[in-house]
Amino acid sequence: MEITGLPTPVFCGVDWAEDHHDIALVDAGGQQLAKVRISDDAAGFAQLMALLAEHGDHEGTPIPVAIETSRGLLVACLRATGRPVFAINPLAVARYRDRHSVARKKSDAVDAAALANILRTDMAAHRPLPADSELVQAIAVLARAQQDAVWARGQAHNKLRSQLREFYPSILDAFASHKHGLCSREARSILAAAPTPTSAAKLTRRRLQSLLRQAGRIRGIQAEAERLHEVFKRDYLHQLPQVEAALGHQTSALLRQLNTACDNADQLEEAATQAFEEHPDAPVIRSFPGLAALTGARVLAEIGDDRTRFANAGSLKAYAGSAPVTRASGKSCKVMSRKVKNQRLAAVGYVWAFVSLTRSPGARAHYDRRRAAGDRHVAAQRNLFNRFMGMLFHCLQNGHTYDEAIAFPKPSTSHTSAAA
Repeated sequence: MEITGLPTPVFCGVDWAEDHHDIALVDAGGQQLAKVRISDDAAGFAQLMALLAEHGDHEGTPIPVAIETSRGLLVACLRATGRPVFAINPLAVARYRDRHSVARKKSDAVDAAALANILRTDMAAHRPLPADSELVQAIAVLARAQQDAVWARGQAHNKLRSQLREFYPSILDAFASHKHGLCSREARSILAAAPTPTSAAKLTRRRLQSLLRQAGRIRGIQAEAERLHEVFKRDYLHQLPQVEAALGHQTSALLRQLNTACDNADQLEEAATQAFEEHPDAPVIRSFPGLAALTGARVLAEIGDDRTRFANAGSLKAYAGSAPVTRASGKSCKVMSRKVKNQRLAAVGYVWAFVSLTRSPGARAHYDRRRAAGDRHVAAQRNLFNRFMGMLFHCLQNGHTYDEAIAFPKPSTSHTSAAA
């Protein structure tokens, strides 16, 4: 890959740590030009900028930097200067270090020099961090945090449900058919007021109606309160009174964790979708069937808005994990699903493909054809996701919105009759 102003005769490697960073500069011949340790603060960053400038770094020909992470303040500040920053896998650094040291010696300074030499010899095999806009970087923070909050909510829900199965089956029966189950506001409101089955059985119809209103329910309050009252009055097995009371205290603690996780997911969803709607790529992404504001924000967060990041649609498909991998050796040839991928993009991809089945006749027909050809459900979904990623790459590159007729064209009459 060519970068404007490159090749440059100087390469920088940074071995980062929590409170300091080791810097190494090498020239095109592998000669080490500088070796220094800087502090992890503004003074240390200024020292690094001065060192780079001393060895020929300027706006036209910035010195490329290799580092073993893509996150952190140091990386963010280096990217803000406009210079190419390469995030090198630590395993690649370890393999490169073994090429030059039989004794397997290791130090922070040696690793910094190894990173600089990786750029010197193999920079074409690595890609710099994308030049995403500030807005899309903010969307990435919010969308990933929201996804983490959803996963945390699922964990908190599972812990609470496992706890309730030990002593409180009536609350599980009461919300077994609810769309959100124990995560619903109604269930959490009743659990807060009655953390044990004994206290739930004492709830009056009027008290249940009040709790449902507090949870935000508007319609069918009286009928729902009557149903809950009947469920809580049924005959269930009980723990010993003191044990039940202790379990109730533990339930209240787990409920607080679930409440926090639910609030975090809701607030981050609002922030992520609001930021997504401000991005110019939002209309293109939202035009695809199966993508809404939140799922669209997750997609944009992972692919970014740097149009040069992916050389072609195949590169984007491989990054998303939707493109298969072929392993051929001798007489053996296997086509398998891709394991090394962006897990967050792959996760939203399956949701995208699944929802599109009810939103797009073409997507449904494509999925049915794959199933008829012998694909399992997951494989057919992945194939559909793969096709959507190719369409998305084209639409973003050309500024077009999704068109069902172009995406899934109907077979021509002549072709149909010939096939018959």
